[in-house]
Amino acid sequence: MSLLSRDRKDVDLEAVRRAVGGVRDPELHLTLAEAGMLDDVRVGRDGTAHVTVRLTTPTCPMRQQLADEVGAAADTVAGVTAVRVDFVAMSEAERLGLSSRLRGGRETGHRFGPDSTTRVYAVASGKGGVGKSTVTANLAVALAQQGKRVGVLDADVWGWSIPQLFGVRRPPVALKGLMLPLQAHGVALMSVGFLVDGDEPVVWRGPMLHKAIEQFLGDVYWGELDVLLIDLPPGTGDVTLTLLELLPDAQLLAVTTPQVAAQTVAARVGRMARDARMPVAGVIENMSTLVCSACDAPTALFGEGGGARLADDIGTTLLGQVPLDLPLRTAGDAGTPAMVAAPDAPSVAELRRIAGDLPVVRRSLVGRPLALSVV
Repeated sequence: MSLLSRDRKDVDLEAVRRAVGGVRDPELHLTLAEAGMLDDVRVGRDGTAHVTVRLTTPTCPMRQQLADEVGAAADTVAGVTAVRVDFVAMSEAERLGLSSRLRGGRETGHRFGPDSTTRVYAVASGKGGVGKSTVTANLAVALAQQGKRVGVLDADVWGWSIPQLFGVRRPPVALKGLMLPLQAHGVALMSVGFLVDGDEPVVWRGPMLHKAIEQFLGDVYWGELDVLLIDLPPGTGDVTLTLLELLPDAQLLAVTTPQVAAQTVAARVGRMARDARMPVAGVIENMSTLVCSACDAPTALFGEGGGARLADDIGTTLLGQVPLDLPLRTAGDAGTPAMVAAPDAPSVAELRRIAGDLPVVRRSLVGRPLALSVV
């Protein structure tokens, strides 16, 4: 037996490979072994494990996280005294093969059809400024904290807010025609704000908007989600119509403030959904009261009853009333959802409760073509 073999007999090389191969890539949600990202694994005479990982892109933003998790996994194997992690980039052929596997054989189309187990909620409002994006972001984090696999599609292509609310500003990784959503606070994110420089305006007309939404649904690797939240632009414009066409099984969540002006405009979105036979999951009244940061006393700054009136108008349920407090505003400005930054705030407690009670409303079969088979 050679000296090298003698010195390495206490370290099970296959155990090291299994341990590091089980580490999950934070963007693909696949293990390194499943994604074909695990390359060379060997152990030196001094017990140092040398692991080479193949990255989807040389500039992978999750490199340090992967290095830490691979090191921790290898360190669990008896006899390993240290871990060295090296990275190399996948070849073009490997990237193409991975992209094909992720698509599951689909060249076009998205995963959120009638047979999907993903619950899709389209979060809408009649007008801007009612806190729709803040509600979306915090509901998403609350669902993720409850153990759900959650994605957020920022479909507000003119006034995107999700990058700011989650504190994420980098572009997504592109993998041979397939984009990988960004990850923050346990939520998969996609926004046009990740694809443009700084605060450059997006000036798109109807056909371009339609194509962009199609690509965000079909050319993004969302993986197996439990819930997809779609942050719609205000009103009843092209993007909302496109979503109704592409995702007929999506459920509408209408956000309003108690103010009559906001409630009456939001009712138009609810009626449009009803006319299109889109199921309505309910209404969330945001900024129901202003909570004093000094004494916690509530003030009905925008009036009362708007959420209940909207729910009655469009024939659905008022799911909750979210107060406006200082932590909810400051967390959004700082780029961290209040669900993480201020878990004890009154607004967060109500949003957490709403997330836990989100209903599932199925689209009616009336007027819908059914697939029939002859036995």
